[in-house]
Amino acid sequence: MVNINDLKQEWATLAPKWIKEVREGKHSVRDGLLDLVMLDACGDVEGLSVLDSGCGEGRFCRKLVEREAAEVVGLDLCEQMIEAAKELQSGREQYLVHDVQDLSFIDNEIFDLAISYLNQCDLPEFEANTKEVFRVLKKGGKFVIANLHPMRSASGKWYRNADGEKLHVILDNYFDEGERHWEITGVMLTNFHRSLSTYVNTFVNTGFILKEIIEPTSTLDMLDKYPDLDDELRVPNFIVFVLQKP
Repeated sequence: MVNINDLKQEWATLAPKWIKEVREGKHSVRDGLLDLVMLDACGDVEGLSVLDSGCGEGRFCRKLVEREAAEVVGLDLCEQMIEAAKELQSGREQYLVHDVQDLSFIDNEIFDLAISYLNQCDLPEFEANTKEVFRVLKKGGKFVIANLHPMRSASGKWYRNADGEKLHVILDNYFDEGERHWEITGVMLTNFHRSLSTYVNTFVNTGFILKEIIEPTSTLDMLDKYPDLDDELRVPNFIVFVLQKP
């Protein structure tokens, strides 16, 4: 079983290539799909105090600042990611190396909005992160979460015919929650699979109101610019939860 230091090392290994590709616009699932959904779910952020829980190299923090967020605090366990984020930060961003499963250094109820952009699926204890975010959000504040879709994180591989054509996605071991290992640009990374009911029950039992579930999909217009998003027309790779603290 991996521990938090193992996960930190995985991302440290991937960080140089990841940062380069993100800044060259080579992450089509973010640029062409998830950004649109996440920004819409966040709504008007002008004047808001925002927490980005697992900010990576800060790309989504910068988008929120562009939309006039008053303050954005980005947290990530990977030192290389945070150093890269600081290179492009404005006066309204603050970046800290920190485990987002423990936010005890942050006071209660100080953020208007929190986001987790493909980060909870990387956490061994996403429940701890959920509880901590609930604590630091103001009443009425939103928590917008993008995760790997449980259908895909369970196994997620395509079954292909002899010609290599994608026929359907293999869904197996759905209720076997826990570690999954994937290769990304030559680096083995660990994600954590949870069922849909585990996510939803955790959010609700923590005290959040579940406002919306979104399964992002591409459009034919998107495919003109991002042809590699054709899978998104057939099966959901991602899921977005919009939560609110009452």
